[in-house]
Amino acid sequence: MKSIGHDSLGTKRTLSVDGRDYAYFSLEAAAARIGDISRLPVSLKVLLENVLRFEDGTTYKVSDAEAIAGWLKDGRSTQEVPFRPARILMQDFTGVPGVVDLAAMRDGITALGGEPQKVNPLVPVDLVIDHSVMVDVSGRADSLERNVDIEFQRNGERYGFLRWGQAAFDNFRVVPPGTGICHQVNLEYLGQCVWTAETAGSTYAYPDTLFGTDSHTTMVNGLGILGWGVGGIEAEAAMLGQPIAMLIPDVIGFRLTGRLPEGATATDLVLTVTEMLRKKGVVGKFVEFFGPALDDLPLADRATIGNMAPEYGATCGFFPLDRVAIEYLRLSGRDEHRIRLVEAYAKAQGMWRDTATPDPVFTDTLTLDLSTVVPSLAGPKRPQDRVALSKASDAFKAELTKGLGVAANDAGTRARVAGTNYEIGHGDVVIAAITSCTNTSNPGVLIAAGLVARKARALGLTSKPWVKTSLAPGSQVVTDYLDKSGLSADLDALGFQTVGYGCTTCIGNSGPLDDAIADAIEDNKLVAVSVLSGNRNFEGRVHPNVRANYLASPPLVVAYALLGTMTQDITTAPLGTGRDGNPVYLRDIWPTNKEIAEVVASSVTREQFVRRYGEVFKGDRHWQAIEVEAGSGTYRWNDGSTYVKNPPYFEGITMEPKPIGDITGARILAVLGDNITTDHISPAGSIKKSSPAGEYLLQRQIGQADFNSYGARRGNHEIMMRGTFANIRIRNEMVPGVEGGMTALQPGGAQMPIYDAAMAYQKAGTPLVIFAGREYGMGSSRDWAAKGTMLLGVKAVIVESFERIHRSNLVGMGVLPLTFKDGMTRQSLGITGAETIDVVGIEALTPGMDLTLVIHRPDGKTDTVPVKCRVDTADEVNYYRHGGILHYVLRGMARAA
Repeated sequence: MKSIGHDSLGTKRTLSVDGRDYAYFSLEAAAARIGDISRLPVSLKVLLENVLRFEDGTTYKVSDAEAIAGWLKDGRSTQEVPFRPARILMQDFTGVPGVVDLAAMRDGITALGGEPQKVNPLVPVDLVIDHSVMVDVSGRADSLERNVDIEFQRNGERYGFLRWGQAAFDNFRVVPPGTGICHQVNLEYLGQCVWTAETAGSTYAYPDTLFGTDSHTTMVNGLGILGWGVGGIEAEAAMLGQPIAMLIPDVIGFRLTGRLPEGATATDLVLTVTEMLRKKGVVGKFVEFFGPALDDLPLADRATIGNMAPEYGATCGFFPLDRVAIEYLRLSGRDEHRIRLVEAYAKAQGMWRDTATPDPVFTDTLTLDLSTVVPSLAGPKRPQDRVALSKASDAFKAELTKGLGVAANDAGTRARVAGTNYEIGHGDVVIAAITSCTNTSNPGVLIAAGLVARKARALGLTSKPWVKTSLAPGSQVVTDYLDKSGLSADLDALGFQTVGYGCTTCIGNSGPLDDAIADAIEDNKLVAVSVLSGNRNFEGRVHPNVRANYLASPPLVVAYALLGTMTQDITTAPLGTGRDGNPVYLRDIWPTNKEIAEVVASSVTREQFVRRYGEVFKGDRHWQAIEVEAGSGTYRWNDGSTYVKNPPYFEGITMEPKPIGDITGARILAVLGDNITTDHISPAGSIKKSSPAGEYLLQRQIGQADFNSYGARRGNHEIMMRGTFANIRIRNEMVPGVEGGMTALQPGGAQMPIYDAAMAYQKAGTPLVIFAGREYGMGSSRDWAAKGTMLLGVKAVIVESFERIHRSNLVGMGVLPLTFKDGMTRQSLGITGAETIDVVGIEALTPGMDLTLVIHRPDGKTDTVPVKCRVDTADEVNYYRHGGILHYVLRGMARAA
């Protein structure tokens, strides 16, 4: 903790636990000065404590504390408050560019006359390497070993850079590859619920809070830890001590009652919650869970619900601390003194939940009786599109001829797979992956998957030969309890060998399909299907050859590997024929809740967590063999590197920023539709040979087999610029009927890749804008979706609505986010892409003001319409005036030097 504030309200108190004294800022004492806060949602109590701890009369004010207390009057507020998290969590796809930016900032502060060592994280930062392992090899006993070898061959340069960062920066730790997924490691080890730090001779206790550079940071909300995903740009500013201003959010209370019925899983529950909250509309809001069901809702189930907050649109999905959380801390091997401190602190601060706790006041509420939850899938393109399992096959067949565009008379197309004795057709499952922190953190659903495999194996069933099967646990503890229960052997027998400890299929690292299967799909334009236990199924994300993707519980992933198709009703169709010649149905292999609970109780132990996390930062032989250049304050950039390059953000930086002004004569780079995801804007998956990024690599003698992925190459801005808007499924309305990152260069309309057009516009000195529809930037908290946009020369993005993180990232990179007013859309304005655009009024920028959009038509006509500027706070205005948040922070550090 960098510092504490003035404590103008006199709230500092002492808490004694096991004879140790901790200073803390008492909410009860604050209430005597700012009014009763006993029924404030716990998530807002955490924000209030943050204000009390840092209150300094300037950035943090007493009026901020009063505003949070005043929220109770109407259950909402229009006031913003600052927030500074206790720590930062990163994964390597977002972490590598973050460390690149820090290294570049050291060069930048040197150019401004400052000391490079001034650029250091001021709060603890943990980076977990979990996004780089791919499913290159699967269905074999040596899958894990071979995938790890390939991972280090591909990523040795990146990993060497991270080891340099670990040595060069203070407050920066790296969890090596092969440990687990960042959110599961956070849940099982890094998260403490109550953080402590030494300041001014005292030990302070305060809520464990965090920003994460991954959307699903919210998983740890299930453990009573308030945190959420931010863009890498915001995270970098926060780690450098910059508080983030935020509007005091609406808090939606979600009341849970009852118990899950037989046959329903935590995955079915979270898909139901996601559907309900998407319909409710919770974008930019906190969701806090309460109600009698929490008394028995397992911590792992809470974490599953918290994990998918980005999918239901909320900033967080928070569960208060209670007995269940304390039991999980003990099971997962946390220090006993820390556990007692957590309980004592939560009770002292009114942050503890039990059966006697009065319900908090919420902005609004909704209720779910858990007994009504039914087995479900979500897909084929969005996680909120839940469908009951019994209706999944009919829903797919309807979608096949509608949203997936297959003609009705072609729906039955089947094709022989070369070199085999089988055919595949529309709707056949070609990927079945147990993957993602959403579910692999949950022993209940993983044990259920193992029991399904055990029963299927005993009856003589096998996975269909066209299905690529994989198991990617979120931590090594999973392997321990699957081994202890004997279920690893059953999963192995069906092809679900462990392929790696990382995100894999959930983020598009699904690896190649068999060439013959890929050829059959491509040659016959088949709509192939994946079934994965993940949290994202956006089009083009999982695999370029797989157009329909369904989220499912791990036991259903196993069941679909057996069935092999989405065109049959899995609840009634035989999954296969047993060795006795009789058909085997889902009901024959589905375990009871009692069976699952008994295996969990006998197989998951505290000792597993203690042993696995005892040397969590050590790494395997590959990691330990990486040589690190010690003692270098600035990074020695390698001009020949295709993984790590010095980005141009701080080239020519001066102590004073240039004045901001209107955007004039801008051309339109793309006109996009609704639900454009950060995957569309900046894909994380494979790099096509014919793409601008592929051509860049080939020109540097990098063979296609060594392209790796966009995500792995985020430390190289040259590749990421070329990958911006390069998703194979993105559709630019300027080039109707064309998929992929193409546009029409104006004037004239010549078709070319978006990158090539952007470079032509840059050469001519022409600024650019983007038009789009609703929920622009939804999905992952991907900073490169903003960085790439800026580097292409885009000055403004004009849409109907933004996703929260992406809007913030655009501002953080100096790109103006604008929204239409009064129901206007790109269609109602008749935007074709041939227009020239002005944005007027920027010089006098204030938070949330209206600006004027001037549309110059090709026929000489001009239309003028108001647009809302989504630079929402005074701090964001400052960031924009400086050209971005990093420039703002860097200039401040240089002045202070």
